[in-house]
Amino acid sequence: MNLYNIVSKSVIVTFVAVALFACKGNKNEIKKLNLKDDAPIAVGKEINLKYTDSGLLVANLITPKLMDFSNFKFPYREFPEGVILYFYEENKTTTIQADYAIRYENTNLVDLQKNVKIVTADSLVLKASQLYWDQKNQWVFTDQPYTITFSDGSYNDGVGFDSSEDFTTFLSRKNQGVQFIDKKELTNE
Repeated sequence: MNLYNIVSKSVIVTFVAVALFACKGNKNEIKKLNLKDDAPIAVGKEINLKYTDSGLLVANLITPKLMDFSNFKFPYREFPEGVILYFYEENKTTTIQADYAIRYENTNLVDLQKNVKIVTADSLVLKASQLYWDQKNQWVFTDQPYTITFSDGSYNDGVGFDSSEDFTTFLSRKNQGVQFIDKKELTNE
C-alpha cells in the first residue's frame, strides 16, 4: 500500500466517524432534516374545526386547506384556499370570509385577503380587499378600500380604517357615504 491510499482511507474513515457521531438522537431534529426549507410541518384538508367554551359552541373554522408552518422561527398558519369563520354568542352569529388568510402565531395577527367579507350579528356588512385582525387587542384595520353597509341601509365607502372588532369604535381615514338620520332624534320628540 502506498502513502496516498493510506491517507485517503484514513480521511474517509474519519469523515464517516464524524458524520455518525455528530448526529443527535433527537427525533424532532431528524424530522426537520426530512423537510424542505420552505415546507410546512403539516397540511390539513377539508378542515371543520369547532371551538367550545364550557360546553357551548363559540366558533367554527372551515377551510379547504390549512398549511402549518409552526416549525419556522416566526411560526404561522396559512389558509391558501380561503377560510370561513363563524362566531356564536347568545343566539347571534358573526361570519368572516376571505379567499386567503394567514395567522401569525407570535403576534396573534390575522391577515385576511381577497374578497374579505364580515357580516355581524347586527347585520353590518363589511367588504374589503384586505383586512388585518389583531386578536390580542381585539382590533381590525386596513389601508385598502372598503365598504360598510349598515342594517338601516346607510353605507360608508372609504380607504383605510381602524376599529374595535365589534365596530363600536370606528375611525375612517378617507370616506364618503350616506347616513339616515331619524328626525325624531333631531327634534327630541
